[in-house]
Amino acid sequence: MDDVFVAQLMSSITYTVSPDTLVEDAAQTMLANDIGSVVVTDADNRVAGILTTTDFVRIVAESHPKAETAVSAYMTADVITTTAQTPVRDAADEMIEHGFHHLPVVDETEGLIGMITTSDLTAYVSHVQTPDPS
Repeated sequence: MDDVFVAQLMSSITYTVSPDTLVEDAAQTMLANDIGSVVVTDADNRVAGILTTTDFVRIVAESHPKAETAVSAYMTADVITTTAQTPVRDAADEMIEHGFHHLPVVDETEGLIGMITTSDLTAYVSHVQTPDPS
């Protein structure tokens, strides 16, 4: 896996919202697209935060008025990201170390360019490693 890079596994289609997006609208985006997170980006496509299904557990538990609450109130703002040139093993190590299921992929000039998830890593491993016939 040392010669496999994030760019080869990441999803280039990412769903984004702005920091002012209402939590309810972000949830609808996630449900409609069957995804576990939305990346919060600024006007320059820079990662400002990430909102995941785990965050929605906290939203419900704290019982704030969902329709009137902006994403910025719940998103994780100190987002750890990776690049397309990062070896997959390093990205996986980062995800395990922090307990992440989603790792935004960024480019210095373009900003957000993709997302690598535990599902991407699992799919890769299931195709690379075949069961031992013995």
